[in-house]
Amino acid sequence: MSAIHWSNKMAEITASAVKALREKSGAGMIDVKNALVEANGDEAAAMEILRKKGVATAGKKAGRVTAEGAVGSYIHMGGKVGVLVEINCESDFVARGEEFQQLVKDVAMHVAASDPRYTNRDEVAADILAKEREITREQLKNDPKNANKPDDVLAKIVDGRLNKFYEENVLVDQPFVKDPSKTIGELITEKIASIKENITIRRFTRYKMGEGIEKKQDDFAAEVASMVG
Repeated sequence: MSAIHWSNKMAEITASAVKALREKSGAGMIDVKNALVEANGDEAAAMEILRKKGVATAGKKAGRVTAEGAVGSYIHMGGKVGVLVEINCESDFVARGEEFQQLVKDVAMHVAASDPRYTNRDEVAADILAKEREITREQLKNDPKNANKPDDVLAKIVDGRLNKFYEENVLVDQPFVKDPSKTIGELITEKIASIKENITIRRFTRYKMGEGIEKKQDDFAAEVASMVG
């Protein structure tokens, strides 16, 4: 009987419950989900579990000034791709620490691999989001399968597509290349809990060899003609 009861309790832990507790606690998704399971879905009890484990601290530290930190670099593919990233923390002591330095290296490597366009959602211009919404709505309208779907359902599909846009283009929303079970934002939250200081990714720049250079296209026909002429 107890096994069945436990299974029913687990079924009550919805994605929305996990999302809500993540926003309140600042803890990572896996920590939040495990806490909710342990607390049989009770949010208050789950929050207490997170606080005891020391992972429900990121939210409290979010307002602290991060004026220290480090600029890290990563070079990939024999010099074909290079990244500079600035990550900030509260103290020089933490900035020089091994855990923080490894975080900087990991984020720089991730940027090289995943090529994000923005650091966070606030950097995405309103007109770009509006264009994405418009394109998605038109795609849905042109799909016969959506002909009888109500507007509120279509709106949720549009929101889902926008979340996909964020996952593909916004650094903190991208799955971490070394551990896709967490996003870069969740990685930062974990490090805030571990290091006990606020941490922010301020900016990054990604360079790709030859990017933006218009390469000369040889006229193959003319070349052949000159060889046989």
